[in-house]
Amino acid sequence: PARLPSFHTCVGANEELLTPTWYEEHGIELVLGTRVESVDVGQKTLLTASGETIRYETLIIATGAKALKLEEFGVKGSEAENVCYLRDLADADRLVNVMQSCTGGNAVVIGGGYIAMECAASLVTNKINVTMVFPEAHCMPRLFTPKIASYYEDYYQSKGVKFIRGTILSSFEFDSNGKVTAVNLRDGSQIPVDMVVVGIGIRPNTSLFEGQLTMEKGGIKVNGKLQTSNDSVYAVGDVAVFPVDLCGRIRRLEHVDSARKTAKHVAAVIMEPDKTGEFEYLPLFYSKAFSFSWRFYGDNAGEVVHFGDYLGTKFGAYWINNGHLVGSFLEGGTEDEFEAIANATQLKPAVDDLAEVGRQGLNFAMTGNKKIKPQTPLIEAGTSSLVVETLIYPWHATAGVVVAASVAAFAYWYGRRRRRW
Repeated sequence: PARLPSFHTCVGANEELLTPTWYEEHGIELVLGTRVESVDVGQKTLLTASGETIRYETLIIATGAKALKLEEFGVKGSEAENVCYLRDLADADRLVNVMQSCTGGNAVVIGGGYIAMECAASLVTNKINVTMVFPEAHCMPRLFTPKIASYYEDYYQSKGVKFIRGTILSSFEFDSNGKVTAVNLRDGSQIPVDMVVVGIGIRPNTSLFEGQLTMEKGGIKVNGKLQTSNDSVYAVGDVAVFPVDLCGRIRRLEHVDSARKTAKHVAAVIMEPDKTGEFEYLPLFYSKAFSFSWRFYGDNAGEVVHFGDYLGTKFGAYWINNGHLVGSFLEGGTEDEFEAIANATQLKPAVDDLAEVGRQGLNFAMTGNKKIKPQTPLIEAGTSSLVVETLIYPWHATAGVVVAASVAAFAYWYGRRRRRW
């Protein structure tokens, strides 16, 4: 079930656990159980529910998002004891408790995205009969192509998950205790249930800043240093709308990887402003369910080239937009293979022949392509990894070795001098 009670923001990132003791040891005052009721950006003050005024010099908005409720679409019943959402720790606790009381029963999952797919896998693994209901033609419509979606849907169905596509929830049936006993769909069908999981999207928590900061795409607009329209206020995570060079536009990304990396970058911008450049981010989405493990890097814009064995366990797709690779998806890859498609996507190589890319498949990313024309070399924010152009002539390679050796020698000497080696 959920990783409870040890639920931390850094799970999966090989970071320190952010316990109350960690904050205390690092000189950070952690104030829990306190709601900020209003913010005055002009006066640089926060007003809490208890009436306390907190003044700041720099403010970081990390308010995240809230789950969309059924009531926003005219359906009542979110407060029923067997209707579950999944957005925070309390939601996770409740979901696990309801699951444990419904073994062998029926669950309906409303939605076809991340929450829906991952919860459906967990439910059926815990011996609960699952039906997924969503209005789109296939699952994960914002990312998956029909071909990719079909692969996962076929597997889910082999595990007993039922799919009802092209319709939505219209109402619930309740017993005398207010518990949901059936789901009514707009297509006229009815499904008996013991529990319901709702995953129909999120809305960024921006209400404290409406009318005070520039908003766009449903979130708070920031620049390359994640700074809002007020230079003393920054925004990170689901709430931030920031420029993504790879995509050539600003985006709001709903994923833990973006939340972690925007937060780290803001900390660097504030602590070391002269040493920290703009946030250069390669969008990453990933998920694990059943025995699956996939990652997507970049932007799913343009034409799609599928590759690999869609009857097996390793397959993927590339997205080619305006003659360049801009997005890559891979299921069942090794760490080296995932790193290869990430690097290839970051470089945005030119692609003249889509059929040839399809024939090469994963090898296109693993070994490169003679027609690759890398973009300007860049240093990824927050790391020391340098992405450079492919060396074409032997003397380039020789010069590179000499330079690398010189840099290494200087680094060793300097490190010894600073006692940091």
